[in-house]
Amino acid sequence: MLDKYFKLQQKGTNVRQEVVAGITTFLTMAYIIFVNPSILSEAGMDYGAVFVATCLAAAIGCFIMGLWANYPIALAPGMGLNAFFTYTVVLSEGYSWESALGAVFFSGCIFVLLSLFKVREWIINSIPGPLKIGIAAGIGMFLALVGLKNAGIIVDNPATLVGLGDMGSLPVLLGTLGFFLIIGLAARGMRGAVMIGILIITALAVILGDVEYQGLVSTPPSILPTFMQLDIAGAFNIGMLSVIFAFLFVDLFDTSGTLIAVAQRGKMLDEQGRLPRLGRALLADSTASIAGSLLGTSTTTSYVESTAGVAAGGRTGLTAVVTGLLFIAALLFSPLAGMVPAYATAGALVYVAVLMMGQLSHLHWDDITEAVPAVVVLVMMPFSFSIANGIAFGFISFVAVKVLAGRHKEVSPVVWGLGALFVLKFAVGI
Repeated sequence: MLDKYFKLQQKGTNVRQEVVAGITTFLTMAYIIFVNPSILSEAGMDYGAVFVATCLAAAIGCFIMGLWANYPIALAPGMGLNAFFTYTVVLSEGYSWESALGAVFFSGCIFVLLSLFKVREWIINSIPGPLKIGIAAGIGMFLALVGLKNAGIIVDNPATLVGLGDMGSLPVLLGTLGFFLIIGLAARGMRGAVMIGILIITALAVILGDVEYQGLVSTPPSILPTFMQLDIAGAFNIGMLSVIFAFLFVDLFDTSGTLIAVAQRGKMLDEQGRLPRLGRALLADSTASIAGSLLGTSTTTSYVESTAGVAAGGRTGLTAVVTGLLFIAALLFSPLAGMVPAYATAGALVYVAVLMMGQLSHLHWDDITEAVPAVVVLVMMPFSFSIANGIAFGFISFVAVKVLAGRHKEVSPVVWGLGALFVLKFAVGI
């Protein structure tokens, strides 16, 4: 039955190989079940409910991708978008987390429409490469700043804006150790290096008495504090338009980049270099975001860590289904998730930042009109503590630089329009 449904023989795989690949994918991305509740709880959301929502949203996304699109691509609440949700939308701009969930819901609905009407390709092809690179690297810098802040390595300083924290404090020492542990394990090719690093630091925190041991397994906490708590009306606020756009924009490129990366790794592209059943894959991603907002978590997106499962032999949706089942099983480990201190996940955030910064290698540094917009995005995201502002400044700078350099023909109508909208956004203060 499995062979017939997933076309295992046709894809050159078998059930055992797909199960191993699913486990491998889960181990490489399971850190999200610790990191996501840690970040979203700072927005005032219930930690236990977010833990459950994270596991369920990931499982639903994996099941849709596996059973409908038949791709070995796993989904979960996205890194970067959860930080944007908490630190920019809620803590900086002052919106409630319920309204932020409403924005996630609307961005998912728009993503569905873009996928159904095949507008996605047109939008992506219209966005300049330097901005795509700058956005990926900028989100990396944003995550690095959040990670350093959570570990207490970077603190606020009235004289210099930021400064070093107490480098002899336990959070700083353990957070730093966690980062180097993850790097060392990853360099050795260890599957689940990020999750192992988080668990080791948590164990050390318990041993040293900084965290109280609460057990490992129990029934899952209630999801009711976040379930169906999104504020639809609040998301209609005109100031939320840029927030909805940021959620949509980042998810759009994150999903596209992940699909391409995984497809290339697994040799799934056709003769024309296109991904078969692309529409189904995109709809799986967008519907998972909608489901996540209803459950109570930030945008759910495809994970590039899926390439680890593909490298282990995963070729069909059965890999994603196995990963989804493991996220369901993870619901039993809520006491463990509740013990993970913020500094234990700091190393994971900085490690992910390093990976995302690698996109800068594709930038044409010898063309100043290409380099400047990317660097503007890269700088403005962490310094304004906002992914949305970074994107906005990137579009404005791209238009300005190209026009002043006499290369206005390189600016597409989409970029002209978005640049004008962002200027208007800052002019009227929305």
